[in-house]
Amino acid sequence: MQNVSAHDAKARFGQLLDRARREPVVIERDGRAVAVVVSKEEYDALNDIKLRQLRTEIALGLADLERGACTDYEADDLPKLAAGIKSVGRERLARK
Repeated sequence: MQNVSAHDAKARFGQLLDRARREPVVIERDGRAVAVVVSKEEYDALNDIKLRQLRTEIALGLADLERGACTDYEADDLPKLAAGIKSVGRERLARK
């Protein structure tokens, strides 16, 4: 994986696109990674993985519901619950 500054990415956008077709390219601003450019094929593959994982999680959730393994929540609890789910998801992604 290559790193380029935002300035160089802008100045050499065509080269950035060519490089991204071969490998992911990290774009940095002020020495900090802010974006990754990947090929369309890599992007599609990553989305396919995420979709399969989501479908698996949904199937597991539906199986839990059919078994009666569920919890009732009040509407006021849902934003906090959603934040917790997002946090766990981000942690899982960070470990991969």
